[in-house]
Amino acid sequence: MTAVVAGYVALHLAISAGQNLQAREHFRDGPARAAAFTALADRYASGDESARTEIAGAKQWFEENAPTGRARTSVAATAGLVEKGEASAVRERARTLVVEAGQDRAALDRDLGRSGRAALWFAVAAGVLAVPALWLRRRRRAASAEVVHAIGRFAARQPRWRRPLFLAAGSVGYTLFIGGFLAVAMVQRNGREMPPATQILMLPVGLAALGAGFLILRYTRPRSTRDAARALQADGRRPVLYLRSFADDHTAAQVDDGTALNIHSREEQLAAALGAFGPVIAVGRPGEPLPLLGAARFYLPLDDWKPTILRLMELSQLIVLRVGSGEGLRWEIERAVATQPGRKLLLLTPGRVADAVGSLDEQLPVPPRLEEVAADTTWISAAIAFDADWTPHVRAVEPAPGTAVPRGGPVHRAFRAVKAVFWEPSPARRTVGAMKGALASVGIRRRLVVLRSDSNMISTLGKGYLAIAALALPYRLLELVGVW
Repeated sequence: MTAVVAGYVALHLAISAGQNLQAREHFRDGPARAAAFTALADRYASGDESARTEIAGAKQWFEENAPTGRARTSVAATAGLVEKGEASAVRERARTLVVEAGQDRAALDRDLGRSGRAALWFAVAAGVLAVPALWLRRRRRAASAEVVHAIGRFAARQPRWRRPLFLAAGSVGYTLFIGGFLAVAMVQRNGREMPPATQILMLPVGLAALGAGFLILRYTRPRSTRDAARALQADGRRPVLYLRSFADDHTAAQVDDGTALNIHSREEQLAAALGAFGPVIAVGRPGEPLPLLGAARFYLPLDDWKPTILRLMELSQLIVLRVGSGEGLRWEIERAVATQPGRKLLLLTPGRVADAVGSLDEQLPVPPRLEEVAADTTWISAAIAFDADWTPHVRAVEPAPGTAVPRGGPVHRAFRAVKAVFWEPSPARRTVGAMKGALASVGIRRRLVVLRSDSNMISTLGKGYLAIAALALPYRLLELVGVW
């Protein structure tokens, strides 16, 4: 990333150097033109009215070719005196024009030298930083080679142009989305200070940009995701294997109301939090036209999927399994208990606790005490981690504010009410909190796990600004070649 930033800055500085070179070439004849203009001013001051037209033409040349500086200002001021007929002041005003033109020319030379040297240094830095970056990339690919080999033939193959194309289109969506959001927020915050005409213009334009950006992102984001193999190669760490029933995908794909910037599903937030451990991979639903956002997908054949799942259980550093219906999930729990260490498995029980009690009591060496999970939730009710001897540690997902029975004194209840109004954690964030607590109880800790679940919303804002920064580069190139 540092190499990319250095290269990006080098390109901007190179464009600036090119613009400075163009400005210097345009003003190459500046001192000579200044001397000629001074002679015209002397002629006019001596009473030669025919010099008036030539002064106007010389002024136009300076406006088109001279940099913003003293010479251009002096020419404009002198031409203004000519138009007013103040012949006595024209000669005095143009007296220092040749010296000023030389100073402007020297300033252009200095600007060109500075921008050229800075571009060169940043280009060298980008090249130097690219060497360890390529080495790390090769090392990540080598570290993930075994698991990539296990799923590589099941990853959906896409043309090489597909992801870059939709990433570029998505950058336009992020730009519109963030720009529209900022415009609407500005009207809401500073509406009283704005003229009514500005409000009338900014609010519908901002809403239109916000909606257009959302629709573009809704179309481009699923088409620009990495498949599981490429996600593993890009990361290099051992993966987190996410197992669940395909029937539960529709609830995991929901986007919960939160901030206006939240366009990410529950599974995306869950995968972002689990990214503290490693890249999250999951089996995709057979026949789905596009992968759901969240865990990176790969697709297994319906008649021969068990050997691959067993192999991935061995290669993964963590197995996260959402309990549900189906013989496939029952088999996966049985195999995980029979073949893997207890601390490697993390179970997520469904929103209705009763749906998981019977099956887990039969399949786990030590039945978890799910009766302690008091309240059902809309998505996941509890997270269960295990010690090495398969002793379960249950952490219930906190119920949504307003659904729990108030406890404590009046001050405590009032505090909880205010907290519910101003800060209501989403189901995904509450689930991640339970996961963190369950894993911590068996000695597995990672930093910023809960905050990472909200990182998608932060990344939306960041991607919007990055898209604007990326679009600034072609804009400046168009300026350099004179198209814009």
